Amino acid sequence: MKFFNSFDGTVIHYTENGVGIPIIFIHPPLLTLDNFYYQTKGLRKQFRVITFDIRGHGYSDYSNEPITYPLIVKDILALMDFLKIEKCYLCGYSTGGSIALEGMCTDPDRIAGSILVGTQSDASDWFLRSEIKMAISLCRKTGYKLLSHAITRGNSNNKLTYMRLYNSALLGNIDSWKQYYEASLKFNRTDDLPTIHTPCLLIFGEKNKSFHRYAKKLQKGLPNNQMHWIKGAKHQIPTKNAQEMNTIISEWITKMER
Repeated sequence: MKFFNSFDGTVIHYTENGVGIPIIFIHPPLLTLDNFYYQTKGLRKQFRVITFDIRGHGYSDYSNEPITYPLIVKDILALMDFLKIEKCYLCGYSTGGSIALEGMCTDPDRIAGSILVGTQSDASDWFLRSEIKMAISLCRKTGYKLLSHAITRGNSNNKLTYMRLYNSALLGNIDSWKQYYEASLKFNRTDDLPTIHTPCLLIFGEKNKSFHRYAKKLQKGLPNNQMHWIKGAKHQIPTKNAQEMNTIISEWITKMER
């Protein structure tokens, strides 16, 4: 684990493994860079794999400034500057992919392409909004352990993964989780999708029925995209369908760089 001071002095922790084309992975609320353990392990022989803890998550410092999507994008750009990366690929899981969308809207020149895994350009259906509101309600001293258990267990493929995700989640700050969830409720870039010309790889689980509507929005709205449906997969693809996800990413980036 390494760290750097972001643009405003906030200490951000990150990992860097491998050499070559850089891919920066972005996690959703409460989870940490450990969510991409299998991507780091599986892709580091071919790419420069970079993961980081968003402010107030894992080992990264609590943010004095409320967490918003533009703020997270600024931290990603600061990390790129620190690592002397002119251009990179972004890979965001769930709302982490929404961060990638935000970055492509505001700073497209720094992004070679984005991998959007179970991602949404807005939170417009009742079920998703209810899930996010429930998570917000549990971001308190009497509910955060229950929330941590539910989220990390749902993203775990075995007991070891659960312990890794759960223990790193508890290092985070409850207020930061809440701010990230609240920002996710407000986020809406659906109308901006046609203006995003950055190449995008869309990865969704066939069994993740509630996200099919979001997959279709992205596929229809993004001018330059490639869709992959993983058979038998639900939402938690980075941990539960890691091999398939890694293979799809590897093949797509290799094709993009020819």
